[in-house]
Amino acid sequence: MIHKSMVYASSVPEKGSDVVRYCVIILDGAAGWPHPDYGGRTTLQAASTPNLDRLTREGMLGLAQTVPEGTEPSSSAACTSILGYDPVADYVGRGAIEAASMGIDLAPDEVALRLNLVTLTGGVMASYAAGHIPTGDSRALVTEIASHLDDDVFRLYPGIAYRHILVVKGHPELLEARYTPPHDISDKQFAEHLPAGPGVDLLLDYMDRARPIIAASAVTAARAAAGVAPTDVWPFWPGQAPGGIETFAERRGVRAALTSGVDLLNGLAVLFGIERLQIAGVTDGPDTDYAAQAIGALVALEEHDVVIVHVESPDEAGHSGDTEAKIAAVEAIDREVVGRIAGSADDLRILAMPDHPTPIELKTHCGEPVPFVLHGPGVTGNGAEAFDEAAAGGTGLVVEPGHGVMDLLLR
Repeated sequence: MIHKSMVYASSVPEKGSDVVRYCVIILDGAAGWPHPDYGGRTTLQAASTPNLDRLTREGMLGLAQTVPEGTEPSSSAACTSILGYDPVADYVGRGAIEAASMGIDLAPDEVALRLNLVTLTGGVMASYAAGHIPTGDSRALVTEIASHLDDDVFRLYPGIAYRHILVVKGHPELLEARYTPPHDISDKQFAEHLPAGPGVDLLLDYMDRARPIIAASAVTAARAAAGVAPTDVWPFWPGQAPGGIETFAERRGVRAALTSGVDLLNGLAVLFGIERLQIAGVTDGPDTDYAAQAIGALVALEEHDVVIVHVESPDEAGHSGDTEAKIAAVEAIDREVVGRIAGSADDLRILAMPDHPTPIELKTHCGEPVPFVLHGPGVTGNGAEAFDEAAAGGTGLVVEPGHGVMDLLLR
């Protein structure tokens, strides 16, 4: 619901305004906490964002609670909210979402888990991403592991960079086990965060059996010669094939498309019946082609009512604890994506927002509300001057639960 007492009535978009098309820009993990190295400013405040600030001055700024209380503060919940679905009522385990992106058909008795390649050194989670292993090396390693360990119970599928999918057949109890995402324990002791609960002996044994295969790999030898630490595997985020999810078109009556460099968003697109855009150069890191993503989104708007542009790079920098890289990512999105899309057409309404905060200090996500700006036909300004957490909190506009932001956009 939207707390009407916190909404400026003049700022609510008008029904019947001359809106034909809509664009959602997700700056993954861009929100955060005040940082001492930047005079107590957040990375959003420290970044130069003239285009987002202009949208804010001309549009409606507020906060959205994209992660429901008691829900893991992951992009799974947060981006589900932004797309207008309830991450509790419409829950799908993240492993199953990413499996859908990869075209993996899950049988009813199968559980899909995300499996990261990680670096475990001296009892510490030294890298949740195996030193950000390149996709070529990663796929080669995973293919070797699968050639040795795939059987009637396990199937391992290579993904992008450090992210992969492990499918386990005949063990639904794994859904009830406890898991810790490796990015939640960066630079921390990992022993107490290993999978625990029903059925996990199966997974722990798999992790043990994968280790000598990785150690014997030519990929590992080449990486070691380059000074890169050995790699391990880490399963988490289980899910089963969902059923009965209403498509975006059925729920909203409009045609939608999405562009992203990560399997999570592409998997949500598959499950929600949103067309996936194939745009060359779109990745999950700072090497992504921001301009190509924006241009591809504008082209897609010629045939779709709604286009969602998801950019992962601020979140990756947050997980790495790299303030400068996070600021650079936010500025690139503002310059190359928001700057191109904003003002491209008079009939375009824009929603721009992070999905969740990824504070530099935490190197992981938290569930605090995030700023959003709505701009375009039918939207009246509510007095804010800058796109950041403090300015959004000062407007008094709060959307909770967060899936109400899609209601505001499409009103």
